[in-house]
Amino acid sequence: MPPKGKRGANLHQGKSGEEEREEPFQAVVFADSFELRFNPFSLEQPRCLLPLANTPLIEYTLEFLASSGVDEVFLCCGNHTDAVEEYLSKSKWMSTTAPFSLEIVRSDANSVGDCMRHLHTKDIIAGDFLCVYGDVVANISLEAAMRGHKTRVAKDKKAIMTMVLREAGENHRAKAKHVRPTFVLDESTGRCVHYEQLRPGQNATLDIPGEVLREAVDLEVREDLIDCGIDICTPEVLAQYTDNFDWQLPRSGFVKGVLKDFETFQLTIHSHVVSEGYAARVKDLQTYDAISKDVVSRWTYPLTPDTNLVQGQNFQLHKGNVYRESGVVLARSSVVSRNVILGKATSVGEHSTIRNAVIGRRCVIGTGVKIDGAHIWDDAYIGDDTVLEKCIIGNRASIGKHCKVEEGALISYGAKISDGTTVPGNQRISTLKRKRGYGKDDLVQAASDAKVVGEGGVGYHVELDEDEEELAESVLVGIQNMDLAVDDISDFDTDDSGDSDEDGSELHHVRSASTRSDSFASIDSDESGEGRKEAHDFHREAVNSLFDDMQKNKTPDTMRLELGSLRMTANAEDRQIRRAIAVAFTKRIANLVEHGSSPKDAVGQVFTAYKSLLDGYLKEEDWQAELLLFLQTDLVHRPQGEKILLFLSNALATSDMVEAEAFEAWWNDARSSASEQLEAVRKDTKQLVDVLVGDDEDEDEEEEEDSEEESEEE
Repeated sequence: MPPKGKRGANLHQGKSGEEEREEPFQAVVFADSFELRFNPFSLEQPRCLLPLANTPLIEYTLEFLASSGVDEVFLCCGNHTDAVEEYLSKSKWMSTTAPFSLEIVRSDANSVGDCMRHLHTKDIIAGDFLCVYGDVVANISLEAAMRGHKTRVAKDKKAIMTMVLREAGENHRAKAKHVRPTFVLDESTGRCVHYEQLRPGQNATLDIPGEVLREAVDLEVREDLIDCGIDICTPEVLAQYTDNFDWQLPRSGFVKGVLKDFETFQLTIHSHVVSEGYAARVKDLQTYDAISKDVVSRWTYPLTPDTNLVQGQNFQLHKGNVYRESGVVLARSSVVSRNVILGKATSVGEHSTIRNAVIGRRCVIGTGVKIDGAHIWDDAYIGDDTVLEKCIIGNRASIGKHCKVEEGALISYGAKISDGTTVPGNQRISTLKRKRGYGKDDLVQAASDAKVVGEGGVGYHVELDEDEEELAESVLVGIQNMDLAVDDISDFDTDDSGDSDEDGSELHHVRSASTRSDSFASIDSDESGEGRKEAHDFHREAVNSLFDDMQKNKTPDTMRLELGSLRMTANAEDRQIRRAIAVAFTKRIANLVEHGSSPKDAVGQVFTAYKSLLDGYLKEEDWQAELLLFLQTDLVHRPQGEKILLFLSNALATSDMVEAEAFEAWWNDARSSASEQLEAVRKDTKQLVDVLVGDDEDEDEEEEEDSEEESEEE
């Protein structure tokens, strides 16, 4: 465990004004992330207990709190509370020698906001406190941040929170690739006056009160910061969450809400930018992979495998950043390259090669296996001559012989892939599924799908549910600017940093002046995230309404009336209607395919019944091309999406609803080939587009020839 840092305890002045007593330095940890980015793994385990470099994530967070001198920790749980409680009850954090007291706070919270409101009602926070997620990996010192926070609060009680942010270069691998947090800060005071979460290619507008602009002389727009999920809060933060029940998330809810209401309440939020040390959150699969690499490469020291954070670990560091526990058996002809972790009692067969990978305990790796960039958890079995790319293999999963698991694939606990099976990168394979209930959801054993896991395999492809679709939409489709140039949410970072680690050429945490944003425009309008939220709310409600109506076999006329009512309420544009219809189509078709229909039959059933919904929304060529982009983007995360897109495209073409020129415009649009997933889902449609465009060119040539013949006759 890292040595304890200087205590950041709160000082409280007594009634006499003469004596001060030291209050405990308290921390609140959110053990639940309240979202589904790690499904299917988080169906069975909370994210904070998932292994990062063979150590549960919560261990890194608690080590950070111990090194920061925290006295009391309140661990807020929503889902999987029993699992968290059981794990911690057997850990050093509950022992008599623990560096702090640890209390698990049970609640029915569904968000960070719910947790904060619950804490407020319990009245257990004595003063200023630290607020972190249970997936934080950090070795930074908080001493300067705490000192600055206390100094500000002593002068101004309206300064209610300090965000700890880590300065990083533009291409730092621990930065989120799909969303870039953007902070507008007062350069002299560190006060945050504006906050945005932008998608790649998206611009933002500054909505800053005039009073702030008069006070803040020098503002800087920072896009070079890692938001590592560490906040220093006053008790007023809890009160504000209680007073604002619609605030659910720390940044898009709380921070934006406080900034927006500044002229009313005069509350301020500040930042403390750290330029040394390591701090990041495991927010998604890309950052999971990136931070794992940083742990292996020792950027997080002393939070490295050979520190042996968990009782019973005995990792030793070998040449080339290879970490091995006792009992590892390596065949003589096997090759373990740089940046590898091998857990206790794992065996590797003859002629197998492993690089840039994390392998858990008691794993069996067969002969001739090639592993590059994979994360393999405890008790997994990998058959002979199998190839694993950047993927995650869960505990007790079994991969047969001569298999290939492509980059981005997720294979959950206990799944079995039969011999000779290829698992595409967009597959999330699980043995369990969620059964919706009134009080809570239950997990039940799912029927295996031989088309996914092979004959005799165990598991099925997990479809994204509505909450995950929301995330996929935020990643794949920018509501405002139709930005499709990003990867699917199950992707890892495509940068292979293993080679750059070898020669030391990769730079970490280097500030780059080029990362400052120049894409902002200051305007006086009230346009902020509210418009985007309204558009998103309309889209979700419209898609759900259309999908439900299709399941109930309602007529297009009835659906058109309901959609019109929604449109009037939300003042939605034609483009939003096109998108909602497109997503409802693909969702219903995929639903039919999942229940046994072929893609061709499912498309025929849905398109024939509901194509009239598109009447009036496809008059222009660019509208038609946009529809194809909407369909393509949504089908990236649907089973057999490439087949559905082919048959849908054919139906649109043969019904003359989409012209050949629109197909050509869609195909040539850079956004339709902006990622491997987007290219993969449209590849089966290439022949159709070639035929359509070719026929159109032939017709043009015939018309030109006819025109020339007529001219000659004249």
